[in-house]
Amino acid sequence: MAGRPLYLEPRLEPRLRSLVAATGMLHALTDALGSPLHVVVPEQIAENVERFRSVYRAHHLPGQVFYAHKANRSSALLRRLAATDAGVDVASLGELRHALGAGFTGDRITATGPKNPEFLWLAARAGVTVSVDGDAELDQLAALVRGHALGRVRVLLRLSGFEASGVRVLSRRSRFGTPVPEVKPLLDAVERHTDAVDLTGVAFHLDTTSVAEKATALEGSLAVLEACRSRGLRPRAVDVGGGFGISYLAEREQWDAYTSELTAAVLGRRPPLTWGGHGYGLRDDSGTLRGTLGLYPGHRSVAGAAYLDELLSQPAPSLGGRPLAALLLEHLYDLHTEPGRALLDQCGLTLARVLEVRIPPSGGELLVRLAAKADDIALEDHGVLMDPVLVPRGGGGPDDGPVAVHLFGSLCLETDLITRRTVFLPRRPAPGDLLVFANTAGYAMDFHATRAQHQPAARKIAAWQDGASWRWCLDDQFWPITPSGGVQ
Repeated sequence: MAGRPLYLEPRLEPRLRSLVAATGMLHALTDALGSPLHVVVPEQIAENVERFRSVYRAHHLPGQVFYAHKANRSSALLRRLAATDAGVDVASLGELRHALGAGFTGDRITATGPKNPEFLWLAARAGVTVSVDGDAELDQLAALVRGHALGRVRVLLRLSGFEASGVRVLSRRSRFGTPVPEVKPLLDAVERHTDAVDLTGVAFHLDTTSVAEKATALEGSLAVLEACRSRGLRPRAVDVGGGFGISYLAEREQWDAYTSELTAAVLGRRPPLTWGGHGYGLRDDSGTLRGTLGLYPGHRSVAGAAYLDELLSQPAPSLGGRPLAALLLEHLYDLHTEPGRALLDQCGLTLARVLEVRIPPSGGELLVRLAAKADDIALEDHGVLMDPVLVPRGGGGPDDGPVAVHLFGSLCLETDLITRRTVFLPRRPAPGDLLVFANTAGYAMDFHATRAQHQPAARKIAAWQDGASWRWCLDDQFWPITPSGGVQ
């Protein structure tokens, strides 16, 4: 065994914990539908929307919560979301068509990301709000509106390159949006196209977990809104994007212990914790630790709706040090958010059947092959480290204590690793057992899914509680109504 066991136990809230405990159902599902299998829990996304809404209410702010569709392709989740008051953020023509087909009207959709003419045309035709990256995209949209005699399209100006007041601090560089110091030509373009577009506000999305960076961006966005108003424009919203995050692990102590031991392993001060000595971005340079740990913070004390609350409570130094929420309220601005991962917290899990367990010729950790590919369970592609839950078939075998294993996929590739790290399970798994990977709905299910080597991508089902029992259907057969017509 690779030293003492280092567990990274998943955080399970009551609904997902109940589903994991329904072991007979989980085995029946994979027996019928195969492995791997994704299970989504639509009711949870509605609960997560309400958590964000509670923050809006606490700060007395109007606005919309837009679900970032790219985080999961599930129809069940999208349809359940359509039965709430939330909106959806789409980043492609296919996502826009999916949202419209799931029950969203154009006024509840915002279009972001790179856009081709077909995407822009359908967005304009359907009355979607378009977040434009720059003046060239705005020119293209205005030409489409005029050329097809469409109504004025609501637009948000996507910004980047914010600076903090006082000490010069730049937000990280982004290929999206117009840098704030270069915003004047974009505002000029808005004034040229007032017959085709209606400027509703500004937007940003920063690829960071830093509250300070996002507070700087929100403060800078308020300044751009004032510049718009000084030109006689009437913006009324600011969209702060997503990045609110998830706390994946149950215990901070386990996360701290693992990252400390990983550092020691990279420096050769303890046995390796990964296949091939992988360092997750860290490396040993003659006894000196180099590089940056490329992992998602597995345990976060503030995430999701609580992160939004903290952001809104930050002071704005250039605007008198008042809280950002108070400034939004004072100017009667709507607040828009685009959570993806955060709205999918606890919304699903992935099942994988154990196919083979063997001891390598040289001894050491068990090699466990699963009926799944690494891109079916893409937690590590997003830097997420988390233990699976072992669900034995038929009650399980002997309780032989913690067992160190490496989890491999079913492709004929050395790189098909479900996890690069050594995983510690409570007992030795056996063929036919299931490993349950919790909280995979956000990006880990199908963002990277392929059909490599003619192996099918994981199927997806929706599950919901009916009293003390769980019921299920195929993902694309779920609609948020019961036979009697009520909301699930």
